Amino acid sequence: MLKVLAKAGQEAVGSMGDDIPMPVLSKKIRSPYDYFRQQFAQVTNPPIDPLRENIVMSLETCFGEERNLFEEGEDHAQRVVVASPVLSESQFRQVKALGETNAEYKSITLSLNYDANTGLESALDALCDKAEQAVANGTVVLVLSDRDITEGTLPIHALMATGAVHQRLIQAGLRCDANMIIETATARDPHHFGTLLGYGATAIYPYLAYASLNDMIHSNEIKDLDRAELARRYRKGINKGLFKIISKMGISTIASYRGAQLFEIVGLNDEVVDKCFTATTSRVSGTGYDDLQADDKKLAKQAWNQRKKRGQGGLLKFIHGGEYHAYNPDVIATLQKAVQGGNYDDYKAYASLVNERAPMVLRDLMKVKLADKPLEINDVEDVSHILKRFDSAGMSLGALSPEAHEALAVAMNRLGGRSNSGEGGEDPDRFGNERVSKIKQIASGRFGVTPHYLVNAEVLQIKVAQGAKPGEGGQLPGGKVNQMIASLRHSVPGVTLISPPPHHDIYSIEDLAQLIFDLKQVNPSALVSVKLVSEPGVGTIAAGVAKAYADLITVSGYDGGTAASPLTSIRYAGSPWELGLSETQQALRANDLRGKIRLQTDGGIKTGLDVVKGAILGAESFGFGTTPMLSLIHISEPTRPRLI
Repeated sequence: MLKVLAKAGQEAVGSMGDDIPMPVLSKKIRSPYDYFRQQFAQVTNPPIDPLRENIVMSLETCFGEERNLFEEGEDHAQRVVVASPVLSESQFRQVKALGETNAEYKSITLSLNYDANTGLESALDALCDKAEQAVANGTVVLVLSDRDITEGTLPIHALMATGAVHQRLIQAGLRCDANMIIETATARDPHHFGTLLGYGATAIYPYLAYASLNDMIHSNEIKDLDRAELARRYRKGINKGLFKIISKMGISTIASYRGAQLFEIVGLNDEVVDKCFTATTSRVSGTGYDDLQADDKKLAKQAWNQRKKRGQGGLLKFIHGGEYHAYNPDVIATLQKAVQGGNYDDYKAYASLVNERAPMVLRDLMKVKLADKPLEINDVEDVSHILKRFDSAGMSLGALSPEAHEALAVAMNRLGGRSNSGEGGEDPDRFGNERVSKIKQIASGRFGVTPHYLVNAEVLQIKVAQGAKPGEGGQLPGGKVNQMIASLRHSVPGVTLISPPPHHDIYSIEDLAQLIFDLKQVNPSALVSVKLVSEPGVGTIAAGVAKAYADLITVSGYDGGTAASPLTSIRYAGSPWELGLSETQQALRANDLRGKIRLQTDGGIKTGLDVVKGAILGAESFGFGTTPMLSLIHISEPTRPRLI
């Protein structure tokens, strides 16, 4: 993460989605940042396009007391302005030095380190008391620092400290009198910075990130860049990531984002949320003060034991002994064995690995309640009817090879289900035969969308957002844009193709209704689907979509796969489909709309048990993406993969 940010000046790009446990269910030590899911706008007040609309966006940050807007005077000019909340070492030292000569910027440094024998909640209260007293005494710049930790002490996590102090100053009526600079080792990627800013930080000084980059220079891991240039590029990458995060909610300035708390918390105890992150949406409780402190003690024990080496965490890819991955080598091997041999016992071996794993997502905590007397098999819906409810999720031609893309389409057509073209068009040679994708996707970039494309479909899907990276558009690296892809997308080879985060013709439910109407005029026989992503409030949006005369709604979860995407988007955006699906089901019923629309879900669905749980929560059809893709095997013709 750090190396790519510093060398390229932008975030590292990954793919395939997030298949690790939610932090509250993980057996490994996870950062408090991981509990926070970035919120994003859908349909109404859509995301801003941070690339094409950057001219209206700003990360400008001010230091100094905020005065009364209705009593403007010369003292309002007592402000120090920096271009970004990510401070360089020089800027950090200059801001602190200002307080030595100018009372308007009087500063104090409060240590986040506390005695390990003290409770975490008590340490937070003591910190808040010191901060409140300091501001009451005229301090304008509070520096919360976790530096200079010593053996026998533990650090209050920077995010918890920021949120708690922010809330205490609000309650005391002092928040506008002071600024907070967070001097922390914990901030590394844009999500970390975004959460700190979202919970009240004015600026952040990531000293350990800079030190790590400098160490890469000394070890020759990074060459041809000096210390200053490396830090500058790192800040550029973080700034670009911050633009992306705030743009997801249609916000153009960091001043508007600061303290907005635009996150959903999944898995933190209510006591922690109430004190540190007051009024943030938190529908699933879990980790408390004692759990967080126990994790810190384990980390401290490792840190002060010089003989013990910390291994790689395995968060971004599978590492033996590291974090659990849903698509680990055992799961993939048993899946491919089952589809190659067609033996039901092999499938049961695969299913047992998935269904009997330690809980890692919310549906794993749900157990199906069995009837006292099971139905006769002849009374159950026939498999041919069940398969009609199965779709392959949208995977574009470009993200997949033409052979794999066609193989999925052929397989779904033979099963009686439907394949989804994904974004980017489809070869007209496939229209009218078993290689056609019956679901055609209309994404924000409109790549490949033509009347010919639209009339060769049974379902037209408007992709408002994608589960694994909601709030931003798709991207296809230029190296993958060959002549065929370029011709289908009406572009030129070698050019990176980026779809914008918003549909530039959808800024309200009325605009969406107009697009639905237009698509039905082009292809009157097709159903129109709208793909939404699980987040708090998705039920209200779904009700609006139903009133706009859509035929289907897909509620996608965060744990689905994706093609190229920034790693922080894959890891920190979107919510579990279990929450979004149940909310949508309840909202549609409450508005007497449930009978007017078909509801689908997708995201990490692997077995029949996942399907049953989704059906119980309200879904009528189901999308599968990564699992069918991993089921593709090569037979004698190397250019023609086949799905068994």
